[in-house]
Amino acid sequence: MSSSIHCLLPAPRSRLRRLLADLPLSIAISAVLAAFIGLVSGQFLENLLVSILIGIVAFTIVNGGRLLWWDRPHWGLREWAPFLALAIAAAPVAHFMGLSAGGAMLGIPTPALAEYPTPGRMSMILFTMLGTMTMVVLVRYRERVRRIEDEHAAARLRAEVIERQALQAQLRLLQAQIEPHMLFNTLANLQGLIAIDPDRASEMLDQLIQYLRATLSVSRAETTTLEQEFAAMDAYLGLMGVRMGERLAYRLDLPPALATARLPTMLLQPLVENAIVHGLEPKVDGGEVVVKASVAGDSLVIEVRDTGLGLGQLHGRRGGGVGVSTTRERLEALYGERATLFLTPAAPRGALARLSLPLETTA
Repeated sequence: MSSSIHCLLPAPRSRLRRLLADLPLSIAISAVLAAFIGLVSGQFLENLLVSILIGIVAFTIVNGGRLLWWDRPHWGLREWAPFLALAIAAAPVAHFMGLSAGGAMLGIPTPALAEYPTPGRMSMILFTMLGTMTMVVLVRYRERVRRIEDEHAAARLRAEVIERQALQAQLRLLQAQIEPHMLFNTLANLQGLIAIDPDRASEMLDQLIQYLRATLSVSRAETTTLEQEFAAMDAYLGLMGVRMGERLAYRLDLPPALATARLPTMLLQPLVENAIVHGLEPKVDGGEVVVKASVAGDSLVIEVRDTGLGLGQLHGRRGGGVGVSTTRERLEALYGERATLFLTPAAPRGALARLSLPLETTA
């Protein structure tokens, strides 16, 4: 296993804590073996106590040795050979100690060490060795399953980190597509005004500076407040007002309680630009743009309404322009199905862009 995976896994528990955590398994297996022996001998309670004591001693010796000397995820001959030797050596010790301790607790005589070896007890020692090895193998299997689960969790964590990085890169790309689109349009209009109307060109340049001052400070951040976003839209609409003159009227409606609501940076500008470019600019007498924020349940709702030519002028295009399509992509990347953006006809005329996203506020 690579070191990069190790650094993502939780620190291993101490050997003593791991040994104590695995003791209940040894007690459970010892109880099962005691039940089997009790069915044969008819002395269930005595066998239950003695078997549990033997199992605890044997498991502590063998599993403790494993944790001290062979605590490795993969075993070969160098690990299995001493493990088998320790299990063979521990079985008679554990059986004698458990039998003696059980006899002392129950008040029954137990054999001395000199008279201990008998064919019957040798078979029980073999039984103890096999039971102990089963316990330790089960513990290693459980640790292997836990280790695989940890590795899978680490892999999922790495995948989520990579996915978030890719998402952030995608959002930065989408945001970069929005900002030059608006800026190049404005500079092209400014270039045309310089020759025919220097005063309006100067006023438009002042509004452009105001707009850039309102947006550049937050344009590279991932999120902004609704108050900052509305301030940027006020500067943008002021800039468009210089270009369109009396043909453009606008109103911004932001309740004070929503001033600190958070949303992705530069989310509203494509919607407002869409209302002007596709709705009001082609209309001879222009019209009005209204940007309004409200709350519906646990969602923040923002409406951009215009009195322009309406959706019929978009020749059936669902997106209403590159900016609106890009906004939909940003919402999908950030919120999935929790955010929506709809373009519908507005009454009595014009178009309505209705944006809904989860309501989040700053602390």
